[in-house]
Amino acid sequence: MADLFADLVGQPQAVVLLQAALERRRLAPAYLFAGPEGVGRRLAVLRFLEGVLAGTEGSASLRRRLAQGNHPDLLWVEPTYQHQGQLYTAAQALEQGLSRRALPQLRLEQVRELTRFLARRPVEADRCLVVVDTAEAMAEGAANALLKTLEEPGDSLLVLISAAPEQLLSTIRSRCQQVPFARLSPALLAQVLAALPPTPPADPPIADPPIADPPGLLDLAAGSPGALLEHRRQWQALPAGVAERLLDLSPDPLEALALARDLTEALDGEQQLWLLDWWQWQLWHRHHQPQSLRRLELLRRQLLAYVQPRLAWEVALLELGLR
Repeated sequence: MADLFADLVGQPQAVVLLQAALERRRLAPAYLFAGPEGVGRRLAVLRFLEGVLAGTEGSASLRRRLAQGNHPDLLWVEPTYQHQGQLYTAAQALEQGLSRRALPQLRLEQVRELTRFLARRPVEADRCLVVVDTAEAMAEGAANALLKTLEEPGDSLLVLISAAPEQLLSTIRSRCQQVPFARLSPALLAQVLAALPPTPPADPPIADPPIADPPGLLDLAAGSPGALLEHRRQWQALPAGVAERLLDLSPDPLEALALARDLTEALDGEQQLWLLDWWQWQLWHRHHQPQSLRRLELLRRQLLAYVQPRLAWEVALLELGLR
């Protein structure tokens, strides 16, 4: 058990709590792994479940099956997009080329599925296990249905992962044992990144050396290795010249309208929201203009409220270009 969490860096409090539960075999019916994105919560869940299931099979085989998501007594639930009556995870939606303008949700039908899963007899283990990823993305109906499951947990084990536990119903939080996760120091962040496997070479290979991170990405990551990797991915996916056009926003209305068109045609909803985060950081560090930041917050709310994205961007860019 001592080496179970050896690869979980910078989370001593979480490790102590989880190791104690496993060593004493005193497991709560439900846990809430709460903390920032990308600091090791998912890895901690996998190692914790490995400890719960230890003894049912060899550790190497069990670790591989859990990582691949093919254990018959584990159900991993994550937010989904809805398209033509079907639900798609973020990875599936990207693979299928589906629109991702709206943010994914954990839906009532998914909670009903996990309730049925928990009610059945386990196949190999002594209990059924469910992980609810990004639990703060639950719709209201789903949250109420999950609460009913938590009120009568039976012999199952439920783990919620959330970066914003304050957005969960207080009654859900009160029925879970919270396991806190913290942001990493710069030294630990560098340690985690250095331990990652090398990125496969591009095809065709690129002769130029890797480009340093642009200003802002490390600050936006705020001590989260996973967040830094995601910021790098988003930055590299930006169309050429878009960042520069935002930073040097033209007062010419035609230029603003053209930029709004290019942004909304090239970027899906998730990418547009990421770009807003990056742009806000840049504006604050360059100009310290609170009114511009407030205008971008209004744009964010409009995009999340399903206002037509191109129109929302057009109005915002026209107003900001005149300041």
